[in-house]
Amino acid sequence: MAGNNFGKLFRVTTFGESHGYALGGIIDGCPSGLKLNFEEINNELNRRKPGQSSIVTQRKESDEVIFLSGIFNGLTTGTPIGFIIKNKDHNSKDYFNLKDIYRPSHSDFTYYKKYGIRDYRGGGRSSARETVSRVVAGAIAKQLLKIYNIFIKAYVSSIGNLILSDNQLDLSKIEYTPIRCPDRKLSEKMIYYINNIRKKGDTLGGIITCHIKNVPIGIGEPVFDKLHAELGKAMLSINAVKVFEYGSGFVGTKIKGSNHNDLFTNNETTKTNFSGGTQGGLSNGMDIYFNVGFKPVATIMNKQKSIDINFFKKKFLVKGRHDPCVLPRAVPIVEAMSALVLYDNMLNNRVYKI
Repeated sequence: MAGNNFGKLFRVTTFGESHGYALGGIIDGCPSGLKLNFEEINNELNRRKPGQSSIVTQRKESDEVIFLSGIFNGLTTGTPIGFIIKNKDHNSKDYFNLKDIYRPSHSDFTYYKKYGIRDYRGGGRSSARETVSRVVAGAIAKQLLKIYNIFIKAYVSSIGNLILSDNQLDLSKIEYTPIRCPDRKLSEKMIYYINNIRKKGDTLGGIITCHIKNVPIGIGEPVFDKLHAELGKAMLSINAVKVFEYGSGFVGTKIKGSNHNDLFTNNETTKTNFSGGTQGGLSNGMDIYFNVGFKPVATIMNKQKSIDINFFKKKFLVKGRHDPCVLPRAVPIVEAMSALVLYDNMLNNRVYKI
């Protein structure tokens, strides 16, 4: 299977399935001499792991990363960093009744048609559990970006029809509630909404907003490898993502050019930031910001109609433990993919070293 690699100079390859022995990855291109903060890596994994609250899947995984290579005495050696995360709480029997059924809006049908075989246990390679490897790699990229004072903050800005106001957000409060929304009152409404939908066997989608601060001017490449295009590809590679919108996005389509243009100040900043931190595909020194839209989780806990591999009509009921809403656990994934894009593009400028 191709398509398991991400990045050009800071390159990540992931492997493993949801119900296999382990998931893992190889990071190539990490410079030598970085003193890794393992506590920060574990913290990122804890933000993504299942079972962390009542509003996510109750699968219990410690998600402890085991590094196999590329690190000596806590420092990166410049050689490939290999790592694994073992699966410990997977109940494959929950999926036996689905081995011949195509679940609606899952990858079952397309995987089987492309490869002639599929791992039906939890979705196999197409499971969102694959993203655990991205979070490890992204956590290391974050530590590299911190050297240049670049910080990435993502948060849940909407769940269903509950939408966060952008007025006076305090991003230090993102982790105050399990929903990872910086508004406590709205967070309580979101949690209640998710729990209510979960009891009905249904699911919800929403939006994660991401802000990136202190990106130097000129990061990215013109034409095909524009920085916002690379970010868009990264976000759309995340499970359940249907929308990527940066800068003024769809709202900008309703504004006249005279009001939409970002006018320069005498210190090379701009009075407004409708461009979302990029111009001509390159970072312009302003904050980069974008929205990532997630569909409702396809796995619902109600009876559904579908077909099997012989095209016979079937009714089925999903068993097991599943997220009623993926957004709280997807926040660190959005940050991780952002970090991978940014550091890879900084290396491509060939001027950033430790």
